[in-house]
Amino acid sequence: MADFRNYQNRAQSGAQSGAMIDEGLRAYMLKVYNLMALGLAITGVAAYLSFSLAFANGQITAFGQAIYLSPLKWVVILAPLAMVFFLSFRINRMSVAAATTTFWVYAALVGLSLSSIFIIYTGQSVVQTFFVTAASFGALSLYGYTTKRDLSAMGSFLMMGLFGLIIATLVNIFLASSALQFAISVIGVLIFAGLTAYDTQRIKEMYYTADDATVAGRKAIMGALSLYLDFINLFMFLLQFMGNRR
Repeated sequence: MADFRNYQNRAQSGAQSGAMIDEGLRAYMLKVYNLMALGLAITGVAAYLSFSLAFANGQITAFGQAIYLSPLKWVVILAPLAMVFFLSFRINRMSVAAATTTFWVYAALVGLSLSSIFIIYTGQSVVQTFFVTAASFGALSLYGYTTKRDLSAMGSFLMMGLFGLIIATLVNIFLASSALQFAISVIGVLIFAGLTAYDTQRIKEMYYTADDATVAGRKAIMGALSLYLDFINLFMFLLQFMGNRR
């Protein structure tokens, strides 16, 4: 009887521990998704406001000339990349508040750099592509969260493909080949679709019940950054297929 009671106590303790992990994991993942969603919102608002300030009555303004035509455009283009490296390498030395603020600044800079898509594509096609991306991202992320399959091998393969994609993109800057650009777009969609599922699983596995608030906060920010980058890149590659040019 004593053994049976001990077994019951252990089973109840294990069930309570599992419930606590599930509750903590849900809160952690919810924070990741909320941070990512707010980052996307900041990017969208920054992109639209930048485009609105760049043109008035169909004419480009001084602000538009500065960010699109002057040498300052290279700062606009490269600043988000610099912010990603800064946040990635400094995250462990930053407070959660500072890391969060850096992420918001980064999201706004991305919006500034992406504002030119409103010059190239119609507003309706941008909105349509966004919703297609959101639906695709949601399905892929849900798969990554729920699947029991280990996606680490696929992640390694996708990362190698990503480096190849970057090299091909740089080469095509000089070649200006439409066929190569089409191939890059197709491969880009496939790579970031896979990375969305892989990163979701990786972020889920990063959760640890013994983490304090600071460590958990930093993990949530880096997780949000990873998913944010997957979403933005998936959106941009899909836009090349679905976007109606002006």
